[in-house]
Amino acid sequence: MKYLIDTHVLIWFSEDDNRLPVRIKSIIEDDSSEVFVSHATIWEMSIKMSLGKLKLSYSIAELEQILTKNGIALLLNSFQHYQVLISLPLHHQDPFDRLIIAQGIAKDFTVISHDPKFPAYPVKLETF
Repeated sequence: MKYLIDTHVLIWFSEDDNRLPVRIKSIIEDDSSEVFVSHATIWEMSIKMSLGKLKLSYSIAELEQILTKNGIALLLNSFQHYQVLISLPLHHQDPFDRLIIAQGIAKDFTVISHDPKFPAYPVKLETF
């Protein structure tokens, strides 16, 4: 199965944070899972780090190694994603989350998120 992980899921996974349920961690670590992270996630994390709103135990440069080590692929933005984004209702105002939702819909991936606003959209979800 193909999964797209939301920003906080990536942060909790990479920081080995106990807020990430074992069930979700197992999905991400399962060799049969194809796990992706959006370019929007890396962009959001970089912005928050530069503003001092996000502190991590690693740098953005080191994040690339973490992704590679865990078999998590980077999902680049495409015009297909933006086309879906244009048609999304405004249930959620966060532009990063909206792009992640659009990518999940466009690619038919299951999005893993803890965001309570995601179920308002027609995207496959794995929530907790």
